[in-house]
Amino acid sequence: MRKLGIFILFFAIIVSCKEGKKQTYLPQSIGGINAIAIVVDNQLWQGKVGDKIREHFAAPAVGLTLDEPIFTINHVPPSVFTGTIRNMRAILYVEKDTLNLAHIKTNLYAKPQKVGVIKGRTEDEIIANINDKANEIIASFKNLEISEAQVRFKSSLSKETVLKDKFGVSLSIPAAFKVVKQEDNFVWMETQIPKGTMNVIAYDLPSNSFNNDTTFVKDIIRLRDSIGSVYIPGPDVPGKITHMRGDPAFSPHIFATEIGDKKAVEVRGIWDIKNYPMAGPFVSYIINDKVNDRKLVLEGFTFAPSANKRDYMFELEAIIRSAKFD
Repeated sequence: MRKLGIFILFFAIIVSCKEGKKQTYLPQSIGGINAIAIVVDNQLWQGKVGDKIREHFAAPAVGLTLDEPIFTINHVPPSVFTGTIRNMRAILYVEKDTLNLAHIKTNLYAKPQKVGVIKGRTEDEIIANINDKANEIIASFKNLEISEAQVRFKSSLSKETVLKDKFGVSLSIPAAFKVVKQEDNFVWMETQIPKGTMNVIAYDLPSNSFNNDTTFVKDIIRLRDSIGSVYIPGPDVPGKITHMRGDPAFSPHIFATEIGDKKAVEVRGIWDIKNYPMAGPFVSYIINDKVNDRKLVLEGFTFAPSANKRDYMFELEAIIRSAKFD
């Protein structure tokens, strides 16, 4: 009887574990890169709550030549928020309720997934919660999209080792990128896209570069001009010097960040070609690599006239954020 009791207990544990696994199964999340579902009833969406949602989640992306939103938003009334729509990778759920709260849930209906939940007893409470939590939710969505983009291009990665050989850094970069120039302290990789190109460049600088906070922006502009004049020439124009530079009409946007667990500065802005009508967006990361006593610069830029560039620049950011140092 004792052995029978032990067997029954063991069998019950196994069945319980299997049932638990079934309950925790989640489908794979779906959705295009930088696309989010906004779940909110029509009345709120068409009023001041909807305006506030769009103000934050469809705000213009920084550093682009065309006015493009940070996310492509898809309004979903709660009545149709069922089935595969719940498997969207990024969801914002806004509701008028007896609760007043704002938080982020992970893998609620699918995985990987982030669901921003905002509730309030009145429209003013909802708006206050949106203002308070929007930046955190946006950052959560963006990190998720970066990871998803990295997963998607890992299926076909470049075997080129020039960045590792020269700078001791590895990037998860798609195989379509090819080396178009390499010098002692400079590497340029490029891939063709409809109507243009996507580009990644890398070079390093002395560790004491950019140590003066008061001249930081001017130093960045001077650096981009000097690198462009040496390594990135423009088309031949008789009697004129052409090369890439920071567009003098636009001041760059600067943010603190981390790349490969190292402190860095993110610089977003517009490049152009001196004395020639070419321009586009760039994102540059100046990485404080104390271990190697240097500052390493990894930059992505796009040339695609009259085309939307948000997703191209997002892919370049995802590539650079995959950096791993020796």
